[in-house]
Amino acid sequence: MSEKRDYYEVLGIDKSASEADIKKAFKKLARKYHPDLNRDDPKAAEAKFKEVNEAYEVLSNPQKKAQYDQFGHAAFDGSAGGGAGGFGGFGGGGGFGGFGGGTEGGFGDIFDMFFGGGSGGGRSRRPGPERGSDLRYDLEISFEEAAFGKEVELKVPRTEKCEECHGTGAAAGTQPEECPQCHGTGQMQYAQNTPFGRIVNSRTCDRCHGTGKIVKNPCHACGGKGMKRVNRKINVKIPAGVDQGSRIRVSGGGEAGVRGGGNGDLYVYIFVKAHKLFKRDGNEVICEVPVSFVQAALGDTVEVPTLDGKVDLKIPSGIQSGTVLRIKGKGIPYLRSNGRGDQHVRVKVLTPQKLSSKQKELLKEFGELSGENVNPEQKSWKDSVTKFFH
Repeated sequence: MSEKRDYYEVLGIDKSASEADIKKAFKKLARKYHPDLNRDDPKAAEAKFKEVNEAYEVLSNPQKKAQYDQFGHAAFDGSAGGGAGGFGGFGGGGGFGGFGGGTEGGFGDIFDMFFGGGSGGGRSRRPGPERGSDLRYDLEISFEEAAFGKEVELKVPRTEKCEECHGTGAAAGTQPEECPQCHGTGQMQYAQNTPFGRIVNSRTCDRCHGTGKIVKNPCHACGGKGMKRVNRKINVKIPAGVDQGSRIRVSGGGEAGVRGGGNGDLYVYIFVKAHKLFKRDGNEVICEVPVSFVQAALGDTVEVPTLDGKVDLKIPSGIQSGTVLRIKGKGIPYLRSNGRGDQHVRVKVLTPQKLSSKQKELLKEFGELSGENVNPEQKSWKDSVTKFFH
């Protein structure tokens, strides 16, 4: 267990602080660390809030403060002789009781007074409509489907209102009844004595869980829950031009809401399978086409695959391996506008590997006849090497 911080350090005060200073420091820090105001990291805020409350619980009590000043934390963990019986931690009848739990005597609802909760007026509030959770569905599609789009039918496991009882949870011919414990409010009120005076606050009724209703004759289809787990078929249109990691939102495709709240949304994440012939760079399609030594030297017309089928591509004579030729308008459609990218064809010149004796003789003869005039680039390179070593 980590060592507790000094209570004076927790509240940011010194030992000479007055009762008013202690209360002022507590109110400031309690506001700062209240989980309702720290939605990004409520667990960390709750831990800080409990620490602040624990320090205030001791330092605001003259007897406990005197014991703490003399023995430190040992005064309340039983290790100091003649201790005060221990602080008791949080969650006991007179302690803090955890955040959002516990009953009387805690400080869990003290900030209702600050943030519009059930204060001195004693008015209770039933929890309002709550939107359902969003869902994620990972969908793998082909390269061509990503390029041109398609409509798919997904089977999405989600929670929906029971069709038998229409979400009431009650058996056919019956209705939920008013909760006798909270009288239909969904809330229970408690009076508390706090450093700020006596206040009345509310907590969710533990019998009806805030609905204000109880089901005596539960629906046989959902067991009285009003909700069922189903595999819902949802049609999703994949637009042309989506790419790896694209996200498609289906409004209302998520979990059902409660207390009249709307459904959450469904988010479909796209994963594109690798293609044997094509690669993608944004809206550009890239492929590689092999040509023979003769085709590269003399030029030729070759068939090139595209997403729309085969097209003829002219290979100019003397082309070098690695040269990229462009086919306009054969790339990926633009996702949010008209038009398409281009296809880039990288030429790969294949060097002959298995030659007959006759072919070797002809190539040697070709080399002797051509000398260094066949490829000016080769002569330029040799000249550069010669200069480098001299």
